[in-house]
Order: sequence, then structure tokens, then C-alpha cells
Amino acid sequence: MHLLPDPVRRLAAWCAVLLLVAGVAWVGVRLCGEFRTAVTPVLLALLGTALLGPLYRQLVAARVQPSVAAALTCVAVLAVVGGAVYIVVAALIDTGDQIISSLRNAAKSVSQHFGAAGTGLDDLAANSRKLLSKFGGTAASNVISGVSVAAESVAMAVLALLLVFFFLRDSHRAVEGLRAIAPQGTADTLEAIARRAFEAVEGFMRGTTLIALIDAVCITVGLLILRVPGAIGLGALVFVGAYIPYLGAFLSGAVAVLVALADRGFVIALWALGVVLAVQVLEGHVLQPVIQSRTVQMHPAVVMLAITAGASVAGILGMLLAVPLTAAAFGVTQELRGRYAAPAPVSPAPSDPPPDS
Repeated sequence: MHLLPDPVRRLAAWCAVLLLVAGVAWVGVRLCGEFRTAVTPVLLALLGTALLGPLYRQLVAARVQPSVAAALTCVAVLAVVGGAVYIVVAALIDTGDQIISSLRNAAKSVSQHFGAAGTGLDDLAANSRKLLSKFGGTAASNVISGVSVAAESVAMAVLALLLVFFFLRDSHRAVEGLRAIAPQGTADTLEAIARRAFEAVEGFMRGTTLIALIDAVCITVGLLILRVPGAIGLGALVFVGAYIPYLGAFLSGAVAVLVALADRGFVIALWALGVVLAVQVLEGHVLQPVIQSRTVQMHPAVVMLAITAGASVAGILGMLLAVPLTAAAFGVTQELRGRYAAPAPVSPAPSDPPPDS
């Protein structure tokens, strides 16, 4: 090694570090895949804890006993999430057939104007339920053989809710346990890293939920004004899709425009496209900088790569979890950089010229 030039040795050291990190990450992903039925509720509970932490802290500040405060928080989230799921599912059920019919009509219009180019869209709209049922069957067979996906989803949701209760109530014990297992002299650093990662996830979840709600309300109101059929269901689709940044908004907006094209014509479809684009501009230039200004700011290219990697590892669930986990990684990186980055050298102030004699 001493015979090699210094730049080559530094390159070799960086390559060794990258290979070690990649190997550890690969082993971690494989272990998470093997224990996915236990890992998934833990990750979902961490996201839920990050979202519900402010409410729990307010209850504790109001001198509510911690266990009671955690239970009330879980009951509140159960009521809110259950109500939201009921509204979304009811809206999609009520307007699902209408939306599928509109997509089929849009595909026929495209096929009339562009020939065989619209055939695939027509087949997709006609067989959408069959495709969804096949996808659900594949997902169920990949989770646990012999167990229905609905039963396992309920079990994981119940486990995640219980974990949220314990994470909220025993958060101080988690910090104490983390400090207890930290190597000597690193307890403060490890605690700061954990807090920074959790704060990044907390800010991301709160900001994304608020942005999703604003996007859904604005697009729903616009579609109702344009009298686009299934506006409530399309708004619910926008709200759910907003948790997958960029990609979810694009897909839900495209469905809204296609439905408007099929039932209301080309001019209304252009107006619907204008509504969707205006909401996206509002999100990108106003909501994101203002609401998520205190969280980790990530470049859109990084977000898209994270979503793609998450989809390749864990499908739709990976797409939902990829961005908050990436935000936590960025928070840890910033904390480490702030603690261990070398300070910039201070240039000496120019000396005053000697006085003229």
C-alpha cells in the first residue's frame, strides 16, 4: 500500500467503506424481508408515533397521566383513521363504477383519434377489477402462504396500534435504554442522532398529511365546480396518493383529467388539467417551502430514486416508507456533519498599512 500514490490509497479506502456499507445495507434489507410481518408494524408504528407525538405531549402537558394520554391518543387516531378510511372507501365504492366507465370512454376516444394506441387503455379500464384482484392475490401469496391479505392487514394494524401506545408512553425509557447500550463516551452523540432522525420523520409526516389534505380539498372543489363526475372519489384518491410524493400526485391527477375528458369533453378536461397543475404549483412553491421548512429538504431526484428503490424492495409499502426513511437518513447525515465536520479555516484579517512618515 505504501507504494501506491496517496490519491489511489484514499480511493481504495473509500471503496472499502462503500462496499462495507452496501453489504450491511443488503443484509439489513434481507433480514427485514424475512421478518416483514414484524418489521412492518414497527415501521408503521414509528410513523404513527411521529404523527401523533404533538397530541400526546399536549395531553401530558395538561397533566394527563401518560398511560391515559397514550390511550386517548390511540383512540383519537383510531377514530380519525377509521373515519377517513370509511369516507375514502365509501367514496370510491360509490363512484368507482362511474370512474371506471369514464376511463373506458376516454380510452375509446383516444383509440378513435390515434387508432390502436388506445386499445391498451381500453383493455386496462375494462379489466381493472380483474387486474386488481390478481394483484391482491399475488400480494397475499407473497406475504404468508395460506393467510388472507385482509386478515394479515388487520393483524398488523392492531399490532401497529398497540406499538404506537407503547412508543408514546415509554418514549423516555427508549432514550434511557439507548444511552445505556451506547459505547462509553458516545451516549450524547447517539441520542442526538436518534432525536434528529425522529424529528425528520415527525416533520415529514405532519407536513405531508397537511399538504395531502390541502391538495385533496382544492382539487375536489375544482372538480365539483367543473361538475366532473366522481369528484369526491377522485379527491380521496388525491389524498391517498399524496403520501407518495410526485408519483402519486401525477397518477391521481391524470385519472381526474381522463374522467373529465370522458364525461365533460375536451374543454372541461383542459380546465381540470389547469386545476391539477395549479394545485401542484401551489404545493411545490408555497406549501412545501412553508409547511416543511423545518424538516429535511430533499431534492426531487433523491425522492424519486428513494421511491423507486422502495418499490423494488417492498412494493407499494416500500414506496410509502421510502421517503420518510430517507428523510431520517438525511437528518442523521446532517447531525453527523454538524458534529464532526472540520471547521472552515479563518483567513487572517489584512493588516493595516504602516503610517506615512
